[in-house]
Amino acid sequence: MTMLKTLMRATAAAALAATIAPAMAQDVIKIGEINSYKAQPAFLEPYKKGMELAVDEINAAGGLLGKKVQLVIRDDNGNPGDAVRAAEELVSREKVDVLTGSFLSHVGLALTDFAKQKKFFFLAGEPLTDKIVWQNGNRYTYRLRPSTYMQVSMMVPEAVALKKKRWALVYPNYEYGQSAVATFKQLLKAAQPDVEFVVEQAPPLGKVDSGSVVQALADAKPDAIFNVLFGADLSKFVREGNTRGLFKDREVVSLLTGEPEYMDPLKDEAPNGWIVTGYPWYGLQTPEHKAFQTAYQGKFNDYPRLGSVVGYSAIKSLAEGIKKAGSTDTEKLVVAFKGLQVPTPFGRITYRPEDNQSTMGGYVGRTKNEGGKGVMVDYRYVDGAKVQPTNDEVKKMRPAD
Repeated sequence: MTMLKTLMRATAAAALAATIAPAMAQDVIKIGEINSYKAQPAFLEPYKKGMELAVDEINAAGGLLGKKVQLVIRDDNGNPGDAVRAAEELVSREKVDVLTGSFLSHVGLALTDFAKQKKFFFLAGEPLTDKIVWQNGNRYTYRLRPSTYMQVSMMVPEAVALKKKRWALVYPNYEYGQSAVATFKQLLKAAQPDVEFVVEQAPPLGKVDSGSVVQALADAKPDAIFNVLFGADLSKFVREGNTRGLFKDREVVSLLTGEPEYMDPLKDEAPNGWIVTGYPWYGLQTPEHKAFQTAYQGKFNDYPRLGSVVGYSAIKSLAEGIKKAGSTDTEKLVVAFKGLQVPTPFGRITYRPEDNQSTMGGYVGRTKNEGGKGVMVDYRYVDGAKVQPTNDEVKKMRPAD
C-alpha cells in the first residue's frame, strides 16, 4: 500500500511539473547565439562579455515584456554546416525566440540563408560581407556592424589623398577578404583612374605563409599596400614585414588593424603611421561611451574591445526591437526593425528599411607605436549613414523581399 501511495505521489508530482514547465518557459525570452568562439577568441571573448553586460542591464531593469532574458550560446567551429546545425537545434529543441551572432562572413551567409528558409528572425552581429544585406539579403535578416563596403568607403578618401599609383593587395582568401578588396579596387579606381594594382596575395584564412607573401609584395615594388589580414595572420605579416623592411617609406591602408583585438597582440611590433579602422576606446569621451566603459570595466575589471561594443549593441538592438514589436513573433519583429533606432556606445544607430543594415559607423585614424604598444591617433568617427549606397543602388543589388 505504501508503494502505491509513493507511486501515486510521484505521478502527481510529475504531472504538476509538466504543467509548470511550460509556464516557467514562457517567463523567459531566449536569445539563441551562434559564433566561432574557439576559432576567433580574440574578438569573441570580449563580444560575449558585451552581450552578458547588456543582458544583465536589461534584466536588472525588469527584463523584456515582463520576462527575463536568457542567452543560449552555441559554437559553430568556424564552419557553416555546424552553424546551421546549431541553428536547427536552437530553434527546434531550445525553442529560442530569436537568433543572433556569427563572426566569419561565410558562416554569416549560411545563417542568413537559414533565416530565409525557416522564416526566422536573425540579427547578424559581426560578419562583414555585403551579401548579407544585398545580394543574399532577405526580410528576416538584419545586420549590425558596418559592412566591408562601408568600412572600405571610410578609408578610400584617405587612400586617394596619398596620391599613390602602384598598389599591392593582401587579404584572406574567403568571402570577407574578397569582398573588401573588390570594393577597394572599385572605389579607388573611380576616384583615381590611373591607379594600378600591381600584385595580389590571398593566403587561406589562418594559414598565411608570411615569408612568401612579404617577398611577393616587396618584389612588386608597390607605392602603397592595402591589407585586409587580421588576427594571427596579421601578426605574422607585420612581424615578417618589419623584419624585411617592407613597410619602410611605404604607405599602408589596413582594414580592422586599429581594433584592440588585433593591435594589442602586436605589442612593440605595432606599426607606425598605418591608416586603419579601429576602436580607440582610451580616448572616447562621449557620455554614452563613458557610461558603457565604466559599466564594462566595473563588471569585468578589463577594458572593452570592439567585440565588446558589438556584442553589447546586438543585445540592445534585439531588446529595442522586441519592445517596439511588443512580441518576439518573427513577422512583428521584421516590421519593428524597419527604421528601428537603438542607443549604443557609439551613439544612436538606425536599421535602414532599404536593406536591413544598421548605420553604426567606425573610427578611422593612424597607428602609433607608443611606448611599445600600438594605439590609434588622429582618429575621427565616420557615421555609417554617410558611407552607404543610395536606395536606388540597393534596389539593384538586393532581391525583393
